[in-house]
Amino acid sequence: MAATLTKSRVDWTGIVFAVVLTIVIVVPLLVVGTWAFTNVWRYPSVIPQEFGLRFWNQTLARADVWSSISMSLTLSFTVTALSALICLPAAYAFARLDFPGKNILFFSFLAGHAFPKFGLLVAIAGIFLQLNLIGSFWGVVLIQLVGTLLFMIWIPVAAFQAVDRRMEEAARDVGASPLRVFWSITLPQAGPTIAAAILLSFVGTFYETEGAWLIGAPQVRTLPVLMISFINNQPVIQYGAVLSVLLWVPSFIALLFARKVVNSGSFARGFGG
Repeated sequence: MAATLTKSRVDWTGIVFAVVLTIVIVVPLLVVGTWAFTNVWRYPSVIPQEFGLRFWNQTLARADVWSSISMSLTLSFTVTALSALICLPAAYAFARLDFPGKNILFFSFLAGHAFPKFGLLVAIAGIFLQLNLIGSFWGVVLIQLVGTLLFMIWIPVAAFQAVDRRMEEAARDVGASPLRVFWSITLPQAGPTIAAAILLSFVGTFYETEGAWLIGAPQVRTLPVLMISFINNQPVIQYGAVLSVLLWVPSFIALLFARKVVNSGSFARGFGG
């Protein structure tokens, strides 16, 4: 009897939550996707009058679209590589070493995310102006490095702290060198979570807009910056929708890669799960 009552119980809270999530997340994506493949959609019609690829052809025929895609990918790979090179040794030190001012220094890496982002970027832009970094590739790289600190410090610190120290000590007891212990014990355990941090940094850098626009435009034009230009200057919704779908492709590929290489448990550990 009790089992029957449990089976017939309707989880209205879950249903309402699912409906709200659908409206907030799925519906806007469907609208953008529909606009991207629409040639004619006039008010008050609910369904487009004509579907097609006319605006895809016009968008992909532009040289600035391809140059902005190339610039976005180059920036994302450069920023992610530099961030890993700088932040991962720092994360290991924060996780394993004790030194004066450790906590203050650790939170100073994360303090940039405690301020309104655009105000912080304007202040940094004033410094970059004195250093002739405005409108330069490396100026955009430096400003986007700031945005990766949260992922590339916080998550790897949690990964290194979660490594089983008893296994490392056992390896040292049988004569393994520190490098061999790191390569054979530490890295295999922390690696998937670090891969999640690198993936999130790459995707976050690819979509970063404010810093790239404030420091780089118009000389350095990434795909998100170009999309803003299209939306502001082109009174045609389809151009922005097409670029939105193009921006979605790298994150979709990254998620497929993550699902194949990094299992879900690794992502959970990366966020302290």
